[in-house]
Amino acid sequence: MASGSNMDREMILADFQACTGIDNIAEAITLLEQNNWDLVAAINGVIPQENGILQSDFASETAQSPAYDPGSQPSVATAAPSSSSPPPSSASASAFCPVVPVRGAVVERQPRMLNFCVEYRSTNVDVVLEESSSVGEIKQILETELHVPVSRMQLKGWKTGDVTDSTVLRSLHLPKNNSLYVLTPDIAPTATTSQSGALQESLNQNFLLVISHHEAQRDYSLNFPGSKTIQEVKRNIYDLTNIPVRHQQWEGWPATARDDSMTLAVAGISFPCHRLTVCRRTSPAHTQEQTEECTDVHMVSDSEGDDFEDASEFGVDEGEIFGMGTSASRKSPMMPENAENEGDALLHFTAEFSSRYGECHPVFFIGSLEAAFQETFYGKARDRKPVAIYLHHDDSVLTNVFCSQMLCAESIVSYLSQNFITWAWDMTKEANRARLLTTCTRHFGSVVAQTIRTYKTDQFPLLLIVMGKRLSNEVLNVIQGNTTVDELMMRLMAAMEIFTAQQQEDIRDEDEREARELVKREQDEAYRVSLEADRAKREAQEREMAEQVRLEQIRKEQEDEREAIRLSLEQALPPEPEEEGSEPISKLRIRTPSGEFLERRFLGSCKLQVLFDFVASKGFPWEEFKLLTTFPRRNVTQLDPTWSLVEAKLFPQETLFLEAKE
Repeated sequence: MASGSNMDREMILADFQACTGIDNIAEAITLLEQNNWDLVAAINGVIPQENGILQSDFASETAQSPAYDPGSQPSVATAAPSSSSPPPSSASASAFCPVVPVRGAVVERQPRMLNFCVEYRSTNVDVVLEESSSVGEIKQILETELHVPVSRMQLKGWKTGDVTDSTVLRSLHLPKNNSLYVLTPDIAPTATTSQSGALQESLNQNFLLVISHHEAQRDYSLNFPGSKTIQEVKRNIYDLTNIPVRHQQWEGWPATARDDSMTLAVAGISFPCHRLTVCRRTSPAHTQEQTEECTDVHMVSDSEGDDFEDASEFGVDEGEIFGMGTSASRKSPMMPENAENEGDALLHFTAEFSSRYGECHPVFFIGSLEAAFQETFYGKARDRKPVAIYLHHDDSVLTNVFCSQMLCAESIVSYLSQNFITWAWDMTKEANRARLLTTCTRHFGSVVAQTIRTYKTDQFPLLLIVMGKRLSNEVLNVIQGNTTVDELMMRLMAAMEIFTAQQQEDIRDEDEREARELVKREQDEAYRVSLEADRAKREAQEREMAEQVRLEQIRKEQEDEREAIRLSLEQALPPEPEEEGSEPISKLRIRTPSGEFLERRFLGSCKLQVLFDFVASKGFPWEEFKLLTTFPRRNVTQLDPTWSLVEAKLFPQETLFLEAKE
């Protein structure tokens, strides 16, 4: 598009910044001027497209560009064996040129091509296939190039693990550039394969990369396997530093690391530790001057378009890319404004999301964010899950692509359903936005709320990965809408790894805590049983003492009663007669059980009852003792008490003895 086109330059500049994410106005103007203010050409220059490169509607280019002829398209699968050859250049890869579209038309979608660099011993084979091809087709090409039968060939290096020959490449969600290697355990290696064995050993080794971030004045110590590519390292650094891959300027990569698709094992870095430096480049002109002056700086732009690759890849028209939809075509809002109940608002959100993007979507938690946290963070450690918070915005140019092609992808839906609790909110309305920010401040603190507040509309939608840690909630990752299915899955898996490590630690702590609590409960139970035994023993002693007191009291009462009876009997006895009286006297001598003798004189006419009362007054009641004569042995207590002593033959004298009754 020329500078004299119908679109105002300010509108072109705004659309260019919205699509590329370049906030620096001077840098954006420089890039547009380099492309003569042709918006599509400038976007293609910053974000290389994988399929169906957007063409300018400039008249001269239209005349020079031949129409696309399907019959002239080269073979979709090519292979070229080499030992260290780089991937095909962009010129050779663009063997076809689609018809130049007019402004607002849909760019014709071409098949997505995948590049594979396959290593076998000392040989490298480059294979280019459509993503609709199968793994078996790769092996057939390798059989021709390597002269290795398919039946004896094992193709390794897949990120998803081992795959079958019938697996379709599209189902693996592979990036454009991939590195694989072939194993042939049934074929004995020759002497020339020792280097390949060393390479295989390097692929299994872990490399420590110490990466210094200039702007933040911070060092990152990261461990990567040898099978990790340079491109994957740069994407991980993007997660840590928020510097897009195309803006990263590196120092420290060896001269042999010419291609970002190379693995760390073959890049020539130092083992086990290698130091690197990364910073953000300022502008294209300044970067070009630095490249001419410092030849040791390694700068590579992301060929896969890490900031906004999805629009062209999924066949979205330009009107959708640049947000040119009319208000008449806008659907009803995802969430009502000022909803009183969050559960009702999320029910409306789920229904509207299903009507727009289909039934295949993540299962959104119905309820408040606090309820979601309560369900997933405060149960048993083994039952906990991280929370994925999806923040929707209808005014963002990325929303439709992100929702339809990434959030609703079967692999993403399955992974979120199995491992996450997904909660959603619509940020389109200002009232709902303010409500969400207030909720974030309450649960995460003002820093997270301020971070969300700083995101611009075109950076939405956002996916926040939240993990409950100790007594607080921690945001592990913030995934913006300008991503791909592969990168989204990778970042979800990375967040899940962090959560799993923390979960295992929480499980250990919980098990230890439960073990301590079990020991404490057992100790408390033993202490309770001991206290119960002591209390029972003390109560038994108290009962025994009380019984003793009661018996003593009874005994004392009985003794008092006996004493009273004895005294009354003693007072009731007739006086002892004199020896020289006129009446006959009987003199009785009574031996007690203790051997003592009781002596007293009685009138011969006295009744036996008087004798019994006398013995009782001395403490020997006739109910308990019996009075016996010596010879012949008689039990006097069995005689009639009304008899006189004479009648009882106890006259004039007699010796008796007392014996306790049985």
